[in-house]
Amino acid sequence: MKPIIFQPYQNEAKKPFSALQEEVLRLKKERNAVILAHNYVANEIQEVADFIGDSLGLSYCARDAKADVIVFCGVDFMAETAKILNPSKTVLMPDAASGCSLEESCPAVELAAFKAQYPNAKVVSYINCSGAVKALSDVICTSGNAVKIVEHFPKDEQIIFAPDRYLGSWVEEMTGRKMILWDGCCCAHASYKAEDLKALREEFKAPIVCHPECKKEVRDVCDYVCSTEKMIAWARENPSDTIIVATVEQMIYRLRREVPNKTFIAAPAPNSKSLRCRHMDKNTLEKLRDCLRDMSPQVSVDEVVAEKAKAAIEKMLSWSK
Repeated sequence: MKPIIFQPYQNEAKKPFSALQEEVLRLKKERNAVILAHNYVANEIQEVADFIGDSLGLSYCARDAKADVIVFCGVDFMAETAKILNPSKTVLMPDAASGCSLEESCPAVELAAFKAQYPNAKVVSYINCSGAVKALSDVICTSGNAVKIVEHFPKDEQIIFAPDRYLGSWVEEMTGRKMILWDGCCCAHASYKAEDLKALREEFKAPIVCHPECKKEVRDVCDYVCSTEKMIAWARENPSDTIIVATVEQMIYRLRREVPNKTFIAAPAPNSKSLRCRHMDKNTLEKLRDCLRDMSPQVSVDEVVAEKAKAAIEKMLSWSK
């Protein structure tokens, strides 16, 4: 399967906003709303967003939002996090069915039972989890700060890391400490094959950057492993004029805008030209317009769950400074 090659962005003429994008911007102003967009949503949504970033960056944006309405273009646990941090604000998402395979791999009731087996262990949960799982956690982390969060604990502290076992194994490598890993994964990132990436590097003679949600054998053939946000600085500083990117294809839209003088190649997933998240793809410009127009679907979180989850999220934000 031939990969998708994105030529330097600086060679493209800037296109005016479409009529639908203009309508979104008008509604945003009328509603006094702020649009937060994850790096993995479609380019036409990123273009009208107020903030684009990874889960950590958008967590700060959600906490500090001054608008009356927060529209979160991403998946459900992200919008839920925004609501937990802003209980008095209206939080919308374009499609309430945009979930996450990683979140689904860790039901709260099962984590609670697992946690009971290790009564002295601290629970560090990746932000890609439900509010109920966050409420069971001592602290939350993202791929961008997971190492820093884990290193905050004493070296002899027992830690349960949930729900991504591949991110957890990468953190173990980075910190040199063993943790108890929950057996979950991102079905998208886990689909990459090491031999495919090695063949791609040989063909294009270019370095590869991947997300730590990838399997160890995939990470081992890559030149750099990092969160989506850190990919930008790495791509900018790397001397190569071509970069192979092993994460969701939509990330390349932001990479091209931030590093406009380079060529980016979307690493193909098995049986596909590139990796896409089926849940992130549920965010469309039409649904964004509709949710602003109709003020629906709105996100709600149980107050007891929200209070406990907020403490774990706030601890992450404090420790990440």
